[in-house]
Amino acid sequence: MRYSYRRPAFSSGFGMMPPTPRSIKKLLWANFLVWFAFAAGIAAGLGPAAHLFRWLSLTPHTFLKGALWQPASYMFLHDPGGLWHVGLNLFALWMFGGTLARDWGDRRFLTFYFTSGIGAALADVALRTLTGTGAVATVGASGAVLAVVTAFAVTYPRTPILISFILPVPAWVVAVAYAAINLLGAVQDFARGGNPSGTAFTVHLAGMALGYYLVRRRGGIPEMGGLLKDLQARHRQWQLRQARKKFEVYMRDRDRRNGPWTQ
Repeated sequence: MRYSYRRPAFSSGFGMMPPTPRSIKKLLWANFLVWFAFAAGIAAGLGPAAHLFRWLSLTPHTFLKGALWQPASYMFLHDPGGLWHVGLNLFALWMFGGTLARDWGDRRFLTFYFTSGIGAALADVALRTLTGTGAVATVGASGAVLAVVTAFAVTYPRTPILISFILPVPAWVVAVAYAAINLLGAVQDFARGGNPSGTAFTVHLAGMALGYYLVRRRGGIPEMGGLLKDLQARHRQWQLRQARKKFEVYMRDRDRRNGPWTQ
């Protein structure tokens, strides 16, 4: 797949790419180094490496028992048996995420990325718990990466993506194709009673749904500072509502004690 992004007064391809944003570089290096460390450790037969890998993977049963770090840690783990899994994810992150990070800024992009990845994990936990497949472990950044692909397709729907360096396809068609493939895979997996394909289709779909919602319905997730201010404002509103309810209860109790008279 070759990436070609065009908009007024700007054109890029592999030969004319602008500098990779810092947020993308950090994610690429973090994911690659974690993959390399576990791949080397497990290949060398180190028991602690395999145990730590399972401990950091997203397993609904383990998460519900208190492993609250897993919706974040699973995003940095990839199949230690080969380069295919981590390579595809990091290539897609670089290809689609760079433009978004340049347009949004690093902080806003990272907030979007982690919100989508963690949200996809929580959706998968809920679904697997309901369907009785909570022992299945999930690893990979695919949920967050496909949220990035979806956000790119929503923001720049007509941008041509060259499939196999030959066929130009609009970005929105690529995103719809990804969604259709993952939906079909998820239906087939659940029809067979589990996860026989070994692919986390539900995480992929949840990530794409979150990416679409955050960009289409909310114009992209706000920067972390704005998000914290919004949460603080909501907390103050909740405190005011609680205080108002207590005051109303107090007034009713006082009226009940005093009867029709005032004092």
